[in-house]
Amino acid sequence: MRQAFLVAMLCGCVGACVGMAWAEDAPSRPQTITVALDGSGDFSSIQEAVDSAGKGDTVLIKAGAYAQDLTIHSKERIAIVGAGVDKVVLLGQGQMVGVLHVGKWPYGATDIEISGLTINEHGGHALGIFNGHRITLRQVHVKGMVFGQQVQDVRIEDCVIGGSETTGVHFSDSQATLVGNFIHDNDHGVNVTGASSVRLERNIITRNLFEAVVISGQAHAVLLKNTLVNNGGGAAFLGLSTIEASGNILSRNKVGFLIATSSQTKTTYNALSNSEANFMRAGSPNVQAPELMAESDMTVDPRFVDAEHDDFRLRPDAMLLNRGGYEYLGALPPLLTPPPAHKQLQ
Repeated sequence: MRQAFLVAMLCGCVGACVGMAWAEDAPSRPQTITVALDGSGDFSSIQEAVDSAGKGDTVLIKAGAYAQDLTIHSKERIAIVGAGVDKVVLLGQGQMVGVLHVGKWPYGATDIEISGLTINEHGGHALGIFNGHRITLRQVHVKGMVFGQQVQDVRIEDCVIGGSETTGVHFSDSQATLVGNFIHDNDHGVNVTGASSVRLERNIITRNLFEAVVISGQAHAVLLKNTLVNNGGGAAFLGLSTIEASGNILSRNKVGFLIATSSQTKTTYNALSNSEANFMRAGSPNVQAPELMAESDMTVDPRFVDAEHDDFRLRPDAMLLNRGGYEYLGALPPLLTPPPAHKQLQ
């Protein structure tokens, strides 16, 4: 009996120890960490909430104007979710250039998703992305510049970016995809430099003082079904850049495509209607180069519903429907019925 009792005790202790070890090794479940200025959340500081987050966690930011800066680094697979772009604003503290930084040297950040908030600028920058991988911005309003350097697999989708005194979005030595964004009222819309690889698809880029898009250095870019309208220039392809541009609308700019001899540029099925020239060769001075126009490119008024008020949908009778395998050219699907009478006169 005594031996049986001791064996039972030993087995129980071993089982308990194994159970404790398993509990320590078991991954913690993803959790939602809330931030609220009124003290009703887990934290009132977004930075403290992010610092406490583990892999798979979500930081949920309740409504408010946060006079806080935020740096996300040495983090993997976390989501920063605001209550809405019209409800959460990161104002910054004015202690660093930019309000939100994702990744920093020598540390990085991986699999970070940011959505549902507005980011103000400070010192000309709003959001900086450095030395990171798989960074996603979705439904974010950025009032200032988005700058990315040495980052990979960045995706910016359904965002509004504008109001920068320099460039709306600038990538250097990076890989990024921009889809369905509205980029407006900057000096330049999108600037891609170094050895970057960037895809621009279905973006509206408008009211920029100079070019909507500039690709330079040794960068590679694909421009697919974008609408570049009411800018100082459309798209400039400079340096040793390599470009594929197809299905885009470039209208109401001074110049459509500005192309350097040193670049490798292929255009197909673009619609152009610009005040000074649709194609120019970059130089001192720039010279008109209608010979650069591909056979499938078109010189045609896109017939927007109301370009003066940023309604860049095509009218049902536009000539840009069903072209080159595209259901329509440009970023926005066309109207299926004629616009109201008061807009038909535009």
